[in-house]
Amino acid sequence: MAVVLLVSKPLGPPWNDGSKNLARDLAEGMRRHLPRALVTQTGWRPRRGQVEPIGRHTALATLAHLATGPRPDLWHFFFAPNPRTSLAARALGRARRVPSVHTVCSRPRELRAAQRLLFADRTVVLSRATEVALESVGARVLRIPPATPALAPLDAAARRETRRALGLPLEAPLLVYPGDLEHGEGAARILAAHARMRTETWLVMACRTKTRAAREAERRLRTESGPRVTWVGETGAIHALLGAADAVALPSTDLYAKVDLPLVLIEAMWLARPVLVAADSPAAELAEDGAALAVEPHPDAIAAALDDLADDGAKRAAQGALARRAAQSRYDVAAMAAAYERLYDELAGAPA
Repeated sequence: MAVVLLVSKPLGPPWNDGSKNLARDLAEGMRRHLPRALVTQTGWRPRRGQVEPIGRHTALATLAHLATGPRPDLWHFFFAPNPRTSLAARALGRARRVPSVHTVCSRPRELRAAQRLLFADRTVVLSRATEVALESVGARVLRIPPATPALAPLDAAARRETRRALGLPLEAPLLVYPGDLEHGEGAARILAAHARMRTETWLVMACRTKTRAAREAERRLRTESGPRVTWVGETGAIHALLGAADAVALPSTDLYAKVDLPLVLIEAMWLARPVLVAADSPAAELAEDGAALAVEPHPDAIAAALDDLADDGAKRAAQGALARRAAQSRYDVAAMAAAYERLYDELAGAPA
């Protein structure tokens, strides 16, 4: 059994970061190896595993801990490649003789630069789009799709109560946009598409304003948005909101700083909600076998696809059922953890 230190943002609430949530769910899913998680507080620990406090939530504090902290059998990194951190991780791995895995959670913008920055013994990507892109510049990668814990769909009564609690209309078709505001133009597209829909639907913008640019984008988009739009920002009730929706749409073409296959969309699929993504984005992989709707990223096309769902309850139910079956077969935490543990076997020399 190998001890695997998961090197990510410190694990603990709020669970509002895709790479952090991915590391948490992997820790909870591991069965044959022992996870260790970096934390800044002692309020969370995996059901089967250990935690290592690092004091401060900074890249420098994390690197200092890798240099001087307990030596595990493996390091497993979750961060976007960047020159300083990649150089430090490569040097520390050699100095301390710790093999490593690096999960690249989203497609790098500069592919050739990223290929030079891949430092680990094994590099893992989450989507086919990033796999193809990195291999095109000579990188060797392994694809392991992300996963989220199973969620149970809400029944009609629970959906109404959720809407009531969140101050949303009880009867109108409800759309949720759970995406970024500053990358990929998804927010602008969904607002434009909503304004063009023939069906009177209600749109909820569940967007985390992570940066000053995001706050400025929200101010601009609020002035441009039409009626029947609610801005809830970051919410601790995201699962309830997704479960109460009639469709979840993220038509962003650029998922920079977001997980390639956004975990919030996989959670919506577990909740049996129809999911819409942009056809030319990494997230279009979710639409394989009809499990989600991959639509051309133009407001008219998005509006037409959402109108079809809003008009037809049977179509929504069928699409939601397809989504849930895909989540069960493709994005299960146990399957994801087993794939990573086979990789740990290879690197740590443990028996399979």
